[in-house]
Amino acid sequence: MRNFLDEGFLLQSDTAVEIFDAIKDLPIIDYHCHLDPAAIAYNNRFKNITELWLGGDHYKWRLMRASGVPESHITGDAPDPEKFAAWCKTLEVAIGSPLYHWSHMELKQYFGFEGAVTAQNAAEIYVQCNAHIEKEDFNVHSLLKGSRVEWLATTDDPADTLKHHAKISFDKVPGLAKILPTFRPGLLFDPMNVGFEKYIGKLELAANLRGKITDWDSLLAALENRLDFFAQRGCVLSDHALDPPVFDPKANDTLATLAFRKALRGEALSPGEVNAYKTRLFAWLGGEYKKRDWVMQLHMGAMRNNNTRMFTHLGPDTGFDSMGDEAFAGTLARMLDDLENRDALPRTILYALNPTADEMLATMIGNFQGRGIRGRMQWGAPWWFNDNKPGMQKHLITLASLGMLAHFVGMLTDSRSFISYPRHEYFRRILANQLGTWAEDGEFPREMELLKKIARDIAYFNAKEYFG
Repeated sequence: MRNFLDEGFLLQSDTAVEIFDAIKDLPIIDYHCHLDPAAIAYNNRFKNITELWLGGDHYKWRLMRASGVPESHITGDAPDPEKFAAWCKTLEVAIGSPLYHWSHMELKQYFGFEGAVTAQNAAEIYVQCNAHIEKEDFNVHSLLKGSRVEWLATTDDPADTLKHHAKISFDKVPGLAKILPTFRPGLLFDPMNVGFEKYIGKLELAANLRGKITDWDSLLAALENRLDFFAQRGCVLSDHALDPPVFDPKANDTLATLAFRKALRGEALSPGEVNAYKTRLFAWLGGEYKKRDWVMQLHMGAMRNNNTRMFTHLGPDTGFDSMGDEAFAGTLARMLDDLENRDALPRTILYALNPTADEMLATMIGNFQGRGIRGRMQWGAPWWFNDNKPGMQKHLITLASLGMLAHFVGMLTDSRSFISYPRHEYFRRILANQLGTWAEDGEFPREMELLKKIARDIAYFNAKEYFG
């Protein structure tokens, strides 16, 4: 029997322990996150552990709501100590939840707390954490350095000025991770949004084209300007939330122009017009990513803002999203095939929120591998609701069974929190244990140097090579 969160946590064999020892201290490449670049640029400090731990963390908010905690103590105006106590009471009985593991790992790494969180010791933990937070060197930069983050990619709109990235680059803080932007054109793919015309005006300003985006060609000219600007700031990734994927084989630039002009006038678009616009825009962007040697990320299968009452009250990204169950394999295949046939398919990472799509994605990437690029197509790390022990285990086993696990680019945080980096340790422990299990069971030779190399590659070196 093991002690809670001891050195052998999640490691079930001596082989697993030895593999983990070889990867536990490797740097971290966090190629997809939602950290605030302004907080990094200005080296933010934190008011207290409630702000740091609970602010914006909809993972925790969902668990608290399920435990009957009133909204006043989640996103409302209850005093911070009471919010923290409510979270501790929730966490105390969250057996089997990744939040139980992550929270304790964060407390141990950043605050030196090694016990178990309970409702009774909430006040003690609150004081201990705040004592650390009040120290002069407890800030965003120290957290990133202490977490061994080598570089990370934020998530940024094409119209963003990237002024915070510019400040980070100009300041050249010794030892600070490289902070790169990611090109995420989500609003561009929502022509039915009431704010679409206003957004296009914002894009015009960013591209110095005020009053000039009137048709398809001028839209693409503005986007080319922004793509070049992001590249100058070090961007190597794009990201699309495809909810759902769309592909119309009959779409052309003429139809896309008609749809775009109607959207600019605030007119309603038919489903066919929307699909034509989205199809052509995605097809063009894919080629631009390939031209710049960027990696394209496609996130699929989220069903967002399901609780209308709470969405009206709190807005998006507040814990009311879930897995969708739309079938999209055929559409995705046609989207990728269209790019491949035009030599416009960039290196691509696919993510799906519903695990029923796991085997589909693990085999889909095999359709478009090749061109002399190792791991050109990737099935991305377990995302969101799959970011847990069984999700990670299933991902490793499925990818090994249907693809090439040894070429996998590894873990990411997909987080808004500056203390979420123990998730990489969590993944590395699960990875080491799975490799160790295969070796211990005689399914792979117990050649330790080879096992360690595979583990090191997945934990760090594959990503370093893949993203350049």
